[in-house]
Amino acid sequence: MEIDIPEVVAEVEAAFARYEAALTGNDVATLEALFRDDPRTIRYGATENLYGMDEIRAFRRARPSAGLMRSLERPVITTYGRDFATACTLFRREGAPGKIGRQTQSWVRFPDGWKVAAAHVSVIDET
Repeated sequence: MEIDIPEVVAEVEAAFARYEAALTGNDVATLEALFRDDPRTIRYGATENLYGMDEIRAFRRARPSAGLMRSLERPVITTYGRDFATACTLFRREGAPGKIGRQTQSWVRFPDGWKVAAAHVSVIDET
């Protein structure tokens, strides 16, 4: 298996950037489009555990749109072959001093493009 094929890394970096822009811009339609529409898709959030795209949609559509801006630190995207990747990053929000967020996503290439199949977001005290 080839790890970090340059053109595949570039594709996932673009999908990850699209996700980040949609997240901070509260573009719910794009956020929904970037997650795999499947009952097996999981998103563990900072305060919620979401099983399946129906729960993820409900969360995204009800979430407040204020305070979404954040800065990313140390993003790492690793591809495995041509159809699977992980994207991990730390993040900070101005409204949460002394805290650092962590985000991990599993991306899979499907016929309709790269999709998040599993995600985990958590916030911890900064040490």
